[in-house]
Amino acid sequence: MKKNLITILLVFAVPVIAYMALTRSNATTAKTTDTANKPQVIKFTSTMCLDCQKMNQIFKEIFPKYEGKIILTEIPVQDGTSFTNSQIEKYNVTLVPTIILLDATGKQIKRIEGAIEQEEMDNYLKGLQ
Repeated sequence: MKKNLITILLVFAVPVIAYMALTRSNATTAKTTDTANKPQVIKFTSTMCLDCQKMNQIFKEIFPKYEGKIILTEIPVQDGTSFTNSQIEKYNVTLVPTIILLDATGKQIKRIEGAIEQEEMDNYLKGLQ
């Protein structure tokens, strides 16, 4: 009887623990108000999304050359904070990845939904400066 109980607990506990580990975000959500005179990229992402992982890798490779010129705000949609929820509502995000490009005045100039190629993202960032 004890073996059956342990087996049943493992069948239910392992997936729950795996889900919690995968959805826990290691990314820090930038809540910056220092956006004066700098363009901004707001990236809505999720740890469970393959396209998001692809875009995260692209940003890891190309964004260092824009450091200090463009502000990057990464928002993990699954964290459930009031800030995240307000940003999702403000930008009407219905899928991830969604990337919002804002000019230095805060005006939205481009919205990207889904994954795109590295060269295309680099061109958008060049045009944003």
